[in-house]
Amino acid sequence: MKRFSILILFLSMCVFVFAQEIEKEAIKKLVLTAYVDGLQNKGDLDATRAGFFPGFELLMFQNGMVNKLPIYNWITYAEIKKAREADPLPEEELTSCDFEFIDITGTAAVTKIHLSKGGKKIYTDYLSLYKFEDGWKIVSKIYYKLPE
Repeated sequence: MKRFSILILFLSMCVFVFAQEIEKEAIKKLVLTAYVDGLQNKGDLDATRAGFFPGFELLMFQNGMVNKLPIYNWITYAEIKKAREADPLPEEELTSCDFEFIDITGTAAVTKIHLSKGGKKIYTDYLSLYKFEDGWKIVSKIYYKLPE
């Protein structure tokens, strides 16, 4: 009976870890398509609209103040940039993303990512996400711009 209990405990832990990995992969895919490709690399802004919660706000710390940029304004800026610079970005101008961690508790998650351009880290971002019926959505962001 003791072995059976240990086996059940072990299998339960495996299922939990596997489920967490599936959720982490879903978050990675969302961040890469909706945020990095969509907003940073002039990608599919429909994917951006789908991946961000409509009430999303980017919180920017500047000159001792916190300013807010709603997602609809950020998407408008991206549309203008995309229309003005119709050609795809050259490889050296593409933003890449490295995930430092993804932490999930229930339907809440946070991820710390590093954005790089031309092999040089330019930002450290902290994204907060919630899982809705239709999947994960980015609900807020704070960041630190690395010195040049």
